[in-house]
Amino acid sequence: MSLLNKKTVDDINVKGKRVLVRCDFNVPMKAGVITDENRINAALPTIKKLIADGGKVILCSHMGKPKGEPVPELSLAPVAEKLTEKLGVPVKFAADDCVVGENAKAAVAAMNDGDVVLLQNTRYRKEETKNGEEFSRELASLCDVFVNDAFGTAHRAHCSTVGVAAFVKESAVGYLMGKELKYLGNAVEDPKRPFVCILGGAKVADKLNVIENLLNKADTLIIGGGMSFTFLKAMGHQIGKSLLDESKVDYCRDMLKKAEEKGVKLLLPIDSVCSKVYPDPIDAKLDVNVVNSDEIPADEMGLDIGPKTVELFSQEIANAKTVVWNGPMGVAENPQLANGTLGVAKAMAANEDAITIIGGGDSAAAVNQLGFGDKMTHISTGGGASLEFLEGKQLPGIECISEK
Repeated sequence: MSLLNKKTVDDINVKGKRVLVRCDFNVPMKAGVITDENRINAALPTIKKLIADGGKVILCSHMGKPKGEPVPELSLAPVAEKLTEKLGVPVKFAADDCVVGENAKAAVAAMNDGDVVLLQNTRYRKEETKNGEEFSRELASLCDVFVNDAFGTAHRAHCSTVGVAAFVKESAVGYLMGKELKYLGNAVEDPKRPFVCILGGAKVADKLNVIENLLNKADTLIIGGGMSFTFLKAMGHQIGKSLLDESKVDYCRDMLKKAEEKGVKLLLPIDSVCSKVYPDPIDAKLDVNVVNSDEIPADEMGLDIGPKTVELFSQEIANAKTVVWNGPMGVAENPQLANGTLGVAKAMAANEDAITIIGGGDSAAAVNQLGFGDKMTHISTGGGASLEFLEGKQLPGIECISEK
């Protein structure tokens, strides 16, 4: 089964039909105000398409972790207001704490073609995260067609991402999900070469399966961030007080050997920005120095890749035709420790011939914050989902969608 062969909103006729769309409206809020609208903006093309095609559009999403009960500050009411403003049509909010209640049923029954209704936070129901059949059936009872456009939760088998599809005759992916499949799917299955993968972040444990899967697919694997020190330790280097996953040293040794056997170039930092302390608060000013990565002093810790490493990684990125990046190169929230992450972002932005993909999470936030978002081919909206995709796992929220 190809993940790239799913029905999309371009393959279905929704005229006069009730369409339930699972979006990702898990947006950050402060005092009832949405502080980042990216996820709402990302959902607009699919919603506009379904409105234009005469569908009765019913939107649903989770927000935060209300753990199966109503939490007023995690209500989707502010999202309905924001959508009304952006779509230019009224978005009726169905304020039912049970999600599919009298308000939702009445609002859906009164819909005309092109109308939009938003349901309450799906995680107000404890069955949601357990993929309970009763709630799945209730959601399905509202619609004729199910569209999943929430890549960020595609790795979760929940009622609103997977369960509902079993009780609806027709399903499809939205434009956002389609874009994720196109870029991430092609990068993993059929990349333009040379194919360079960059992995960062703190823990080796979080990326075990990704490293293993990518060693079968990539031409070059670049490893930075806190996870690189366990690899450096596996090579016999002194890493001082740097982050170390003692239980994964043998694993890293095996991966280094595997890379060599497969002819995959595996690049690690050759110099590191070090300090005696970890920044607290995160943006605190530190005394830092740059040392070779195999000579980190016993009382210091590596907190970012150094300038020689930025140059080494940048040269590799410059020659690539496909680049996938997941995870920052250092403690990028601190201005003194953000140069490695900035350097990688700059190198990717400068390679206009390559397909450049940011795999969600912290690297997506960093790239947007540093002002390089518009220079990338694709920025994934799902950290966990894109990681599982890179691991080669089947994502339940995509698996359940009708084939073309």
